[in-house]
Amino acid sequence: MGDFIHDHEDYMVTVPFSQRPVIILGVGIIGCAAARQLLLSGFHVVVVAEFLPGDQDIFYASAWAGAAWHAAGGISHEYRCLQAVTHRHLSKMAQEEAESGVCLVNAREYLEQAPSENSSLWGKSVVSNFRELKPGEYPSSFNCGWSYDTLVTDPTRHMPYLGKQITALGGQIIRKRVESLQELYDMFPESSVFINASGLGSRTLKDVQDERCFPERGQNVFYRTDECRQMYFRNGKEYTYVIPRPLSQGVVLGGVRQQENLSPEVGMDIARDEIARAHRLAPDIVPENPPEHSLSYIIGIRPSRQGGFRLDSEQIGRRTVLSAYGFGGGGYAFSYGVADALVKMVETAECEHIL
Repeated sequence: MGDFIHDHEDYMVTVPFSQRPVIILGVGIIGCAAARQLLLSGFHVVVVAEFLPGDQDIFYASAWAGAAWHAAGGISHEYRCLQAVTHRHLSKMAQEEAESGVCLVNAREYLEQAPSENSSLWGKSVVSNFRELKPGEYPSSFNCGWSYDTLVTDPTRHMPYLGKQITALGGQIIRKRVESLQELYDMFPESSVFINASGLGSRTLKDVQDERCFPERGQNVFYRTDECRQMYFRNGKEYTYVIPRPLSQGVVLGGVRQQENLSPEVGMDIARDEIARAHRLAPDIVPENPPEHSLSYIIGIRPSRQGGFRLDSEQIGRRTVLSAYGFGGGGYAFSYGVADALVKMVETAECEHIL
């Protein structure tokens, strides 16, 4: 045992920090985006996860997300920056990487009340072609409306794309369910940095047990149609969206949030309500009674967290442990900004390891 410790310490001294793999727990959009950005920055990366990119379990929320970039209201300047950085990365993918599943579309957003001081209006400094709609350009039942271009990501293409990117850049993905971070430390004794991007798993990991984490069931309708270049978003009491997926020839109709509901069964009352709301919002795209053969249903369990997501760095013994989880329905909108923030945290740890 003593020899092992001696050898291990020698390893830590002789192997450069950048060559010790960064270990990421979780292969959702946050874990995968972080892996990609770290690999592009020259780090070695191993991702450990229960699921793999392309899996379709309802607990693998990133496979089912609506995944539109929409500025969040009620967030700090720091969090706005994370979303803006994400927009920059997604915009580049939309222009240069067709396989990524990211597309630029026009959005129409209708507000039931005038925007508050800390509304999503800040997004106009990030998106293209923002303009306030004139009366007559939006239904008279609303207070105001906006038009702008935004980005939508098709998860059925983006997650497999990220899986390929990670391995092409030299990263490794291991399918394994772990019950604690300690399991990871034992699997990778040579590593100095561990990233917990386990989403809902952070509620049950034995050495995390974050009681603020909770499951939030989402159920959407996918309506196949050629009219799939326009996004609609209703901001108010009747929270509704129509998110285009041009590459899959359809639109996602939603939404609903159900705390602590884990049912995999499609609730047809919810589906009918979502279709009715989408028809009221976008009658030019969604008919009152779409033919049944054009409809399918999407169910995913969002990894939500009371008080918002966790993004921080802590020192646990000689290890740097970064946490990035609890994004609920906002994972895609924050993804690459969070990934870049994690890269900076790893670079800080790298500097601190210099003798």
